[in-house]
Amino acid sequence: MFSARLKELRKEKGLSATQLGKELNISYQAILLWENGERDIKLSYAIMLAKYFDVSLDYLAGLSDEYKK
Repeated sequence: MFSARLKELRKEKGLSATQLGKELNISYQAILLWENGERDIKLSYAIMLAKYFDVSLDYLAGLSDEYKK
C-alpha cells in the first residue's frame, strides 16, 4: 500500500521521481524502488515524505484512509 500511496501523492503534485528527489535531496532511483515495492523505506524517509505531502504516516503506510493528519 505504501508504494501505491507514494506514487499517487507524487503524481497528484505533478512531480516526476527526479523532481521529488531533488526537492527532498533523495535519489530518484530510491523513490522509484520504493514506489515499485523493491526496497523498504527507512522510517526517517517515510517521515520526511509524510511531512512533504502533508499526510499522516498511517495514511502513507496504508493503515488509514484518512488523507490528512
